[in-house]
Amino acid sequence: MKVGVECEYWVVDETGALHDGRELVTAHECVEPEFVAAMIEVKTPPVASERELRETLQSTLRTVLAAADTAGLRLVPLGTPLAEGTSPIVSDRGRLLERIYGDGLTPATQCAGTHIHFDAGNVARQVNLLTALDPALALVSSSPYYVGEGGLSASRPHAYRTLCGPEFVRFRDLWEYTSDAGAWDEHLDAAYESFRAIALDRGVTAREFATHFGSDDVIASPIRVRRDFPTVEWRTPDTALPSQIATLTGDVARLVAQTRTKTVEIGEPGVGPHRIRVPPFEELARLTAAAMEDGLASRAVWSYLERLSIDPRNYRPIAAEIGSRTRISKPDARRLRLEYADRLEEDVRTLLDGVSACQHPFSDARGVSGAIATGTVHGEFRDLL
Repeated sequence: MKVGVECEYWVVDETGALHDGRELVTAHECVEPEFVAAMIEVKTPPVASERELRETLQSTLRTVLAAADTAGLRLVPLGTPLAEGTSPIVSDRGRLLERIYGDGLTPATQCAGTHIHFDAGNVARQVNLLTALDPALALVSSSPYYVGEGGLSASRPHAYRTLCGPEFVRFRDLWEYTSDAGAWDEHLDAAYESFRAIALDRGVTAREFATHFGSDDVIASPIRVRRDFPTVEWRTPDTALPSQIATLTGDVARLVAQTRTKTVEIGEPGVGPHRIRVPPFEELARLTAAAMEDGLASRAVWSYLERLSIDPRNYRPIAAEIGSRTRISKPDARRLRLEYADRLEEDVRTLLDGVSACQHPFSDARGVSGAIATGTVHGEFRDLL
């Protein structure tokens, strides 16, 4: 199994203010513009191991960071700009979305995430497992503030999914488990038609809509099945330091690889020799809410991730480092952007340090801790919710 990663980064100037970053797109073939001017996306080709992912990210980011330095710009790995950031929408699709969403598109202009593409296999199993991994957003959360307001460990997914307007939440929030690939396709086609109806009602022509939207990409929910690649795309995580994203990708990819031979069933969460069990969706939703609010400080989230063979001790989320007060000022937000621009550059320099254990292919289950992977648990799961 191969994996591709897309990391979004804010572009700032030497004062920490958001800045048009489109000139950096020409620095490397794996860099693309985003729909707002002050954000770029760094992509990797499909890779087969965590080490290969780290090598690719390091090579690309070194080139982009050199171009940014020449232009007096910096890259920032934060899920939001912390304080409100102003950056114009610059793509045709983005302007069309603005016509459809109206003010409901504003949260998307304040959010930077990570998208991880897994080779499509048993799609229903992959979708359901990745759905169940939504609380893993706590592992790399980097957005303790949204437009200056604190209070959440992960404000990006909360804002992106729920502040877009009540008629659009269904296109951005986490979907329930699917019974099979056909049921997922039916749900997706229905969402496409619903979104198309809203768009046409708001003055978008049928030709405009067809030009910019397909059934694969009309929704912006945390899981997307891309028929054109084909991949299953996991859009849950914030952007973060490359080393954090590489570690997360390795942990999740080794779980996804197991869906080739293991069923994914609802029950007491755990990874066993023949099946992976995930909680009922209602319990999952409570865990995701706890992950957004408290991050890894939530005992329930920590224990749940352990049950799914992910060791939270391997993660140091940026959001936990920054902390979250009631509000953050624009000067403090700019200072933190520059601080984490420094951290990004250092992280790129050391991205291959001590990664000899990361050479195994993602499809190799040796990357999963034995005690955790066999479903060994501590305490009572339901008592933690």
